[in-house]
Amino acid sequence: MAKKYKVLAVTGAILFVGFMVGVLMLLLTHTWIAPSLSWSGYFLPGVFAGLIGFAGLNAFFAGLATGRMGVVSPISSLAVIVPVIYSLINGERPSHLAIAGMIIAVLGAFFGSGPEIKGGLSVKPLVFAATSAICFGTSALFLTIGAKTNVLMTSLTMRLPSVIIIGLLALRFKSTGGFTSKSWRWLILAGFGDFLANVTLGEASTMGLVSSAVVLASLYPVITSLLAFKFSHERLHKIQYIGIIFAVTGVSLISLG
Repeated sequence: MAKKYKVLAVTGAILFVGFMVGVLMLLLTHTWIAPSLSWSGYFLPGVFAGLIGFAGLNAFFAGLATGRMGVVSPISSLAVIVPVIYSLINGERPSHLAIAGMIIAVLGAFFGSGPEIKGGLSVKPLVFAATSAICFGTSALFLTIGAKTNVLMTSLTMRLPSVIIIGLLALRFKSTGGFTSKSWRWLILAGFGDFLANVTLGEASTMGLVSSAVVLASLYPVITSLLAFKFSHERLHKIQYIGIIFAVTGVSLISLG
């Protein structure tokens, strides 16, 4: 879809859908908490997570639009390194077994996304992919900080600045992206999944080690590959089978640690 429509329009649509999903969940759960300008609350971490994540999404889709998924996706999967390093620096001490599992699981996510080096590598998609990895990792870090106060409010606040920016741009250019009804189905699905992923990651980070939670969340490329194999009948590369084995092994070691 990033190749068919403007990158900013795709990103904005997904974030807008996620924001509406968050509003609906807030109305259903009655978990509203007034914002505060303290880093110990959810508002400031949520705003920064949203702005940085917005930049990361644009970089990711721009990478897909200018290069191959087999180049962009594996590099983006390394975003987990940012919150893991931060957590370890700030005192988290996983067991040696869990650390070994994290390393293996990250390799599993990298291999599972089907890295491709044939045909040469151009600089532009590499830069976009590296930028998205740094942004995604930093955004996840701020999400886990805000989640200590309230997961849903942090996840909803993440979408707020992006939705405002997208709304202003839509008014300025008098366009909503030109999406078809069929495209909107996929955008709604993507927006719902994106928001739910943030909520579950935030919740998981409050129930145990942040480093373990973000590593397990980084395994989405493996799930994507399996779904593509099952429903789109895409053939998995040998490296992706290795990634699946690494992912399963890593998860097992983390759970035992």
